[in-house]
Amino acid sequence: MGMHMGISMIMAFKSTLSFLFFACFRAFGFTLLSIPFLYTSLVWGLVSLASHPSINLPMLLGKNPDGSIPIWSKIMFGPYLYIVRAFSLVRRYSLDEDSYTEVCEGVYVGGWPHSPDKLPPGNPAIVDCTCELPRLEEFKGHSYLCVPTWDTRSPQPLEIESAVKWASRKRALNRPVFIHCAYGHGRSVAVTCALLVALGVAEDWKKAELFIREKRPYIQMNSLHHKSLEEWSKHRLSSR
Repeated sequence: MGMHMGISMIMAFKSTLSFLFFACFRAFGFTLLSIPFLYTSLVWGLVSLASHPSINLPMLLGKNPDGSIPIWSKIMFGPYLYIVRAFSLVRRYSLDEDSYTEVCEGVYVGGWPHSPDKLPPGNPAIVDCTCELPRLEEFKGHSYLCVPTWDTRSPQPLEIESAVKWASRKRALNRPVFIHCAYGHGRSVAVTCALLVALGVAEDWKKAELFIREKRPYIQMNSLHHKSLEEWSKHRLSSR
């Protein structure tokens, strides 16, 4: 329970609030108007449960390996998916932050590229750490790896390792790599820390975090990211 509740608590609060609106509308006889609030409450409640650290089921949203979100998910989880996307765009425009940052030669970390101008130069290979945001059609020509992860959560150690191996192969071919989540603060930073260790840029993930923070000062990894990186480090050392 000491771990960051993050998205689970936020979604539980929204679910409760939406249910209260449903109950109020229903009590005053506006039954038809109350139904969308009940539906929204159920969706947010389900996301709250699935994103809890003890469950951690990002596959609930059904994001495909090619980064597309299936139509059934858009219909079923629309209240969550579209509000998250709108909030992401609003927040990105309201924050005075770079869309992406080059942390070392050919390695970029940043937020969801919602338009082609938000993608780093050089036809980069993309590591997408979101489960809630789609890959744009314009990026279908780019090498792509999806590591679906809830916001405020961390990719699992084995997911980090597979992403690092994939990105390292791209860098060996002199291909730039862009690792992104929603804002380039947490999920993507965790994977980038591991990649910097694998590339020999940093001695360990803690030094890698400091290295990235110098270039992108607004990163915000939490205890879940640190825990995954620590486990990844141990697994990687033992596998050697």
